[in-house]
Amino acid sequence: MAAPLIEPVARLIEAFARLPGVGPKTASRLTFHILRAPETEARALAAALIAVREQVVFCERCFNISDQPVCAICSDPRRDATRVCVVEEPLDVLALERTSEFKGLYHVLHGAISPIDGVGPDRLKIRQLFERAEEAQRSGERFEEVVIATNPTLEGEATAMYLAERLEPLVGSVTRIARGLPVGGDLEYADEVTLIRALQGRRAI
Repeated sequence: MAAPLIEPVARLIEAFARLPGVGPKTASRLTFHILRAPETEARALAAALIAVREQVVFCERCFNISDQPVCAICSDPRRDATRVCVVEEPLDVLALERTSEFKGLYHVLHGAISPIDGVGPDRLKIRQLFERAEEAQRSGERFEEVVIATNPTLEGEATAMYLAERLEPLVGSVTRIARGLPVGGDLEYADEVTLIRALQGRRAI
């Protein structure tokens, strides 16, 4: 019979296993890596975990992660305040910012509508998005464009349709990010939905 794990080790494995994408084996490997690592590395990890809980907040305007009540993007006067890109998660903001293509503001929903999982509009930051659009309209500086950049999943598509229907009377235009074949991809390996989207989104060369 295998020897039982001592309590601190078992607790850390259980804690790692609760993280998304981390199974029992990976949790065990991470735990024993920390046990073998220098004490300074383990303490640095512990300090980083505490700091991220104590020092990181969500922006009061866009709900992106921030270390201030209003994030650096929302408070940057150089950003185009007439354009807002709606994403599901803070990581999506990081991905879009790496392109340096979008110069407007963001709104993070913190998820997507998923009736199967019991996630309705009230569980997301959707009401706050509508309030931002209504406030901008009342002030005479309505959003010229809202770009919906939710993921190309069933949940992402349902969320995009829900938002578009309700935002259209409040903003200049509602657009959706293009979907299709990735650079370097082969047609023969693409699924039908991807090919359909690629054909629908075709444009002149």
